[in-house]
Amino acid sequence: MNIIVCIKQVPDTAEIRINPETNTLMREGVPSIINPFDLHALEAGIQIREQLGGKVSVLTMGPPQAESSLREAVAMGADEAVLLSDKAFAGSDTWATSYTLARAIKKLGADIVFCGKQAIDGDTAQVGPETAEFLDIPHISYVKKIQEVTDKTIRVQRLMDEGYDIVESSLPVLLTVVRELNQPRMPSLKGKMAAKKAEIKKMGMADIEADENSLGLKGSPTQVRNIFAPEIKAERKMIEGTPEEQVDNLIKELREIKCL
Repeated sequence: MNIIVCIKQVPDTAEIRINPETNTLMREGVPSIINPFDLHALEAGIQIREQLGGKVSVLTMGPPQAESSLREAVAMGADEAVLLSDKAFAGSDTWATSYTLARAIKKLGADIVFCGKQAIDGDTAQVGPETAEFLDIPHISYVKKIQEVTDKTIRVQRLMDEGYDIVESSLPVLLTVVRELNQPRMPSLKGKMAAKKAEIKKMGMADIEADENSLGLKGSPTQVRNIFAPEIKAERKMIEGTPEEQVDNLIKELREIKCL
């Protein structure tokens, strides 16, 4: 069973800062972490390998410093790490990112591809499904439980607003997962030692035989025009009294500020 887990190195949201002149995220000096949802995807891949055998490869697209996240994934139990890094990939939106990941996955080969449901620095939840479309394989989003896996099929529970669906798919398939799926394991001492020595396979545009016009800014149909921090308003007012008095006073306050 060949399993590929797509991860993304993201800024720690507790430390995010915005450049006031360019309105872009300031990544210099900001700690980076593996996207939290991707940790659940990695755990799912490792559990299936432990059940059925095979190999778990972790794949990311990013600058050279993203190698640290790949080594962390190896410390957790991944067998192989692949870094997609090329100046041609810079400025990719979700469409160009998905195309690039799909080209790499085709080269590597996979029975199951795992992704977190979304990245905390973008929150689009688009890359997983778009990658599946570029690969022309089925995909199931918001997976909360894996019920059964064989060498030909997989059956999962997909989280919905009012419960869950049970969905079965043939392989190969791409799954995006939610936090409810599992509890990611901590890296072991043996894993940390292996991660330090692990060879990180690097792939660029030529290695994945990608169309240059579909990469980076050139291949991105969407571009971010502006990023800004929400205005923080410190004014607060407590409404006291009985529940009935609180409701009456709240309605009065809302009418005064013309919200009702």
